[in-house]
Amino acid sequence: MREITLSQAVNEAIAEEMRRDETIFLLGEDVAEAGTPFKILSGLVEEFGTDRIIDTPISEPGFAGIAVGAAMTGSRPIVDLMFGDFLFLVMDQLCNQAAKTHYMSGGKLNVPMVLRTNMGATRRSAAQHSQSLHTLVAHIPGLKVAMPSSAYEAKGLLKSAIRDNNPVVIFEDKLMYQDKAEVPEEEFLIPLGQAHVKREGSDITFVAISSMVQIAESAADMLAADGISAEIVDPRTIVPLDEETILNSVKKTSRVLVVDEGHQSFGVSAEIAARVAEKAFYYLDSPVMRMGAMDVPIPFSPALEDLTVPTAERVYELARQAVRGEI
Repeated sequence: MREITLSQAVNEAIAEEMRRDETIFLLGEDVAEAGTPFKILSGLVEEFGTDRIIDTPISEPGFAGIAVGAAMTGSRPIVDLMFGDFLFLVMDQLCNQAAKTHYMSGGKLNVPMVLRTNMGATRRSAAQHSQSLHTLVAHIPGLKVAMPSSAYEAKGLLKSAIRDNNPVVIFEDKLMYQDKAEVPEEEFLIPLGQAHVKREGSDITFVAISSMVQIAESAADMLAADGISAEIVDPRTIVPLDEETILNSVKKTSRVLVVDEGHQSFGVSAEIAARVAEKAFYYLDSPVMRMGAMDVPIPFSPALEDLTVPTAERVYELARQAVRGEI
């Protein structure tokens, strides 16, 4: 094991897969010489050249469409979407073409493409560069959606996504690119649809998505000081969703709080909460709870922006009230 950043983990995953399979190429804005604005892909163009690390014009629908066509005809493209907020520009190519081609062709065609992008507020990037839009694509049958919570998950999930024969969208929290975690030097994969119990507990379950795992861990530490034991489940992928691991945890602790940085209304937290309510109702000692971003455009003001997303203190307080029977 060695510690590397999430950015390095993504870079390693792409490089390893491109060495393994010559049909893989990557395209997007500023991905070659610039290595993306976050410098995640630095060095790849030097190894693989501009035929496989391709800088595109500022035309997200155009290069997403190129990727769909290439995937249908034998390649395995990786689309780099500079900001997750630009998903709106590629929804037709992603949701009407990539997601449906296998079904509309009677199983004769596959679209083995990966769209990797980012999410997350509190970077002071204002309303058009701070959104967490994973719910939008999770709603579309035919797409898989991965949500890494650390460098370890980022590498293992991305390698699995690249090898998958379905279109996969992977969201990385942009504030986590320099966060370090232990990552094996030898090759490993994390199967899509396999959750991970990050922390064992007995009094309440936190189902935490992406960077909210770190928020849940901080809240769990605060609860431990009060004698309350929190279990943390990281779904890793929201499509497919590992219901079994989540439900088994809730059945053990009898309480659950789902934490997600997407907007709370009509979001992933609501879907997970609904499944728990349907399938583990008689095990519950308190209402199913969820916490997401406020239903407002993300403000530019630091003081206001910090109020819009879940914090460890808010998670701690809500969980403490639930365990003590105050809600």
